[in-house]
Amino acid sequence: MNVSNITSFAEKVIESKGSDGDIARAPDTKIGTEETARHTTPMPLTPDMRVTPKDDPVFKSKRTPMSKSDPGLGGHRIEGDTGPMLKQGGGGEPPRVEGGGRGGGGGGGNGSSDFHKRAAPDQFVQQLHSGTRVVKRNLSFVMLLTCATNLLVLAIPIYLFQISDRVLTSRSLDTLIMLTAVIVGAVVMQAIFDAVRRFILMRTAVEVAVRLGAPVLSAAAHASLQDNGRQYQTLGDLNQLRGFLTSGTLISFLDVPFAPFFIFAIFLVHPHLGMIVVVTSLVLMVIAIINQKVTAKPFAEANVAQSKANMHLDSMSRNSQIINALAMVPEAVALWGRDTADSLRAQVRAQDRNIAWAAASRAARLLTQIAMLGWGAFLAIQGEITGGMVIAASIIAGRALAPIEGSIEGWNGFILSRSAYDRVRALMYNSVQRFEKLVLPMPEGRLNVERLLYVPSGTKQVILNGLTFGLEPGESLGVIGNSGAGKTTLGKMLVGSILPTSGNVRLDLMDLRNWDTRQLGENIGYLPQDVQLFPGSIKANIARMRADARDEDVYRAAVLADVHDMIALLPHGYETMVQADGSPLSGGQKQRIALARAFFGNPRFLVLDEPNSNLDTAGDRALANAIKHAGENGITVVVITQKPSLLSVVDKIMLMADGNIAMFGHRQQVLQELAKRTQSGGKLPPTAGENGGQHNV
Repeated sequence: MNVSNITSFAEKVIESKGSDGDIARAPDTKIGTEETARHTTPMPLTPDMRVTPKDDPVFKSKRTPMSKSDPGLGGHRIEGDTGPMLKQGGGGEPPRVEGGGRGGGGGGGNGSSDFHKRAAPDQFVQQLHSGTRVVKRNLSFVMLLTCATNLLVLAIPIYLFQISDRVLTSRSLDTLIMLTAVIVGAVVMQAIFDAVRRFILMRTAVEVAVRLGAPVLSAAAHASLQDNGRQYQTLGDLNQLRGFLTSGTLISFLDVPFAPFFIFAIFLVHPHLGMIVVVTSLVLMVIAIINQKVTAKPFAEANVAQSKANMHLDSMSRNSQIINALAMVPEAVALWGRDTADSLRAQVRAQDRNIAWAAASRAARLLTQIAMLGWGAFLAIQGEITGGMVIAASIIAGRALAPIEGSIEGWNGFILSRSAYDRVRALMYNSVQRFEKLVLPMPEGRLNVERLLYVPSGTKQVILNGLTFGLEPGESLGVIGNSGAGKTTLGKMLVGSILPTSGNVRLDLMDLRNWDTRQLGENIGYLPQDVQLFPGSIKANIARMRADARDEDVYRAAVLADVHDMIALLPHGYETMVQADGSPLSGGQKQRIALARAFFGNPRFLVLDEPNSNLDTAGDRALANAIKHAGENGITVVVITQKPSLLSVVDKIMLMADGNIAMFGHRQQVLQELAKRTQSGGKLPPTAGENGGQHNV
């Protein structure tokens, strides 16, 4: 943040207003006690929109009061039986929807219907096991149908054998008709059983998507707290599994266990012919093992390179405007093409080997057919078997070896599907298990941050270093500091979008990780630095894409955020459709719509990260009014900003430097201290940019 802007603004504020009270700051800063009064214009709300807190004995605390010697976290002390105290002078009261209405908070309404109800647990491992049980159960039935299908496959060889050795020699028309009728029935039954098992496999694939689609997406979303979002590609792995369940490769794999049955049938014809098929089967098994060994590594390399290429493609789609504006298309295509080329080279290498060994297996099967016919003819000449037996044995041998050959040809699909399942399984097992959590009363907005430490995984860089501060319900805090000071990271932790390495963020004394996720999300609002809207109407975006959102809740959020007038000027008002890139809205309009989304649902705690980065003068005024409205309605607000214009509407200011709190206190006193240091030629606390700290936190 530009220090000269802050200090010049501080001097203007000090000239126009008196100052009193202290600030919590670095060791060499004076500390006072009282907050300067704020004079704001009340928000015009109708009586049914003005709400008051409930008086319910269930909220009374049984905590032991703190000793007088315990300094606590600063701010007003909380007595054991009164709960969080309201901000003195400026803040409004935490709301309660009259008449049992349905607010955005999970504990809203009349306070009794949802209290003590537990949220459904999110047991990813159990859901994975449930999906695999469905697959195993259906595959068990498919195996029964496969058994029947393979038994009926013998109908054609038996028919040929009987025609050659019985009908033609006896010249019996009745035998031919009866035999044909039986075989036709067997063939029809075989076709029906084969169709039914394919129907079951297709529906199994659909059921896998239905049972695991939402859990996989939820697990990927939770995993993104500690990841860069690449786990979302696991949905593609789920599609790979669906494709394998309906592929011919799986049918071949299911038919392979019945190959010994066909070989046994050939042994019944003649042991010599059976030995030929056994030797060929062993040769095909060796080919399959070699094929797996020589193709596993290049296929794995191809998958890794293709994943990188897909990530580049996603990045290009998100940054298409920048790529075109800065003429970066050749470079972006080159990045994608490099990984794609690596993937294609590995795939070609693997497929060349797979094709070569598949050709070897096909040649072995065809040579087996020749050996069966040739040696069978020799045995027929010797009078050991008949010509019909030779033909029947040849057909049965082909049926025994076909699934083995099909498995070798489809080995690539099996490898890809197995890798996809391993990634899905790893995601489900490694995701944090979300157990049942008590749905608590609607929070009042008291925030406590205790010894917050954050070190990104895989690094030793300390982004946040033991931060501790607190806010009462209805108070507002402006967080300032140079780029790289850790402001955005702090904002993400305050809403739970990333988890701290150690320490706690507490809302109404409860750690964010112990709140029911749905209830917590309904009771907080967040405006990120990088604003993104969802494809849909402005109304749907403000309502957080909830189908059960009420029009009055959407309107109230727009009024609180002071964006109703802006929306009314749009051609279709609240029904204006927004594309994935935010068009037809400007950057400032997108930011204001996202601000209204943060206000939706009667939240008790707001975090606004650079909320005025794209706003004009009118937008700045509307944002300042929105922060005032939040305070009047008892909403706790944390504003992260680089501009001093918002500091006039917040109650407290916190200056961050190198992941530490360099100064914290009431607005007037922090601005006064900054002005004093500038006037006396003193230096402000060191910043991340001066000490080489991490940028773009």
